[in-house]
Amino acid sequence: MEDKVKNANNRLKILYLYKIFLEKTDENHYLTMPEIMQQLKLYGVSAGRKALYEDIEALKSYGLDIVAIKGNTSGYYVSSRDFELPELKLLADAVSSSRFLTEKKSTELLKKIESLSSVHEAKQIQRQVYVTNRVKAMNERIYLNVDVIHRAIAENKKIKFRYFDYNLQKKKTYRAGSRVCSPYALAWDDERYYLIAYYDNRQTISNFRIDRMESVEIIDEKAVEKPKNFIVADYMNSSFSMFSGTTQDVKLRFDNQLINAVIDRFGKGITVIPDGDSHFTVRVKVKAEQPEPFFGWLFQFGTMAEIIEPCELRDRYIEMLKSVTEKQISVSALTEK
Repeated sequence: MEDKVKNANNRLKILYLYKIFLEKTDENHYLTMPEIMQQLKLYGVSAGRKALYEDIEALKSYGLDIVAIKGNTSGYYVSSRDFELPELKLLADAVSSSRFLTEKKSTELLKKIESLSSVHEAKQIQRQVYVTNRVKAMNERIYLNVDVIHRAIAENKKIKFRYFDYNLQKKKTYRAGSRVCSPYALAWDDERYYLIAYYDNRQTISNFRIDRMESVEIIDEKAVEKPKNFIVADYMNSSFSMFSGTTQDVKLRFDNQLINAVIDRFGKGITVIPDGDSHFTVRVKVKAEQPEPFFGWLFQFGTMAEIIEPCELRDRYIEMLKSVTEKQISVSALTEK
């Protein structure tokens, strides 16, 4: 029995050798031939130098970038991989800081990312990705939801799911009935993952936070065809905090210092019209049925930004500012008493 195990391990020798090179070596860490032989013994494999030289050449022919060091000390290491260390750090940062992934799923993905590097470089990735007090998603099924949605889009089918909110006790409260919609795209906005879809009940395009979706399933109904003039990028630029609704043409006036903020928000495709020496105007599309998120974005610029048209939206903005001011004055008066 022992001989059978030994023979089986020897047949796997080149695979173990491949694994050893990827796990134990990099540009700053190499293995000498005696060390390689010792590593193989840990897997129950014995091999002579001549056979190992041939195996190393076979791995190089296969595509593994093994570099030989010659001199006072000779050895071998893997010089390049599918993912270089800076790329893995970038992926690890994205996974660690992503709010739509739970702590558990982030940890699982980070372990997989670390496995793409040597054990030595993995330590650098571990130190790289720590993010203090990061608010993470609580729905463990997010990544499964994403997979189902992608399949529904590819198959041009509708999906059904339950949608929930949290109450003051931090418990889930489900909205009445199941949502049925035709998925068009997945979008990332304000560190959240959203589904953009045609919502049957409202007969319009709506957004749903994926971490608030449960029991997502594909149903045997053909999806409502996406409008030919629907462009996800334009739709995203018109949305603030991913509120749904119809868009409205809005003319805005900004101080010249805000050009970067305006381009970041609406994209480089907007037409910028100078307005005097120190200001410019733009016309953009904004979802104004629930304008509070848009007003909040505009308010951060204070007197350096203003709504020119339509007058109705400008008046609503003024009324909101008045209401907030009156509320704060009232609270301040009560505090002083």
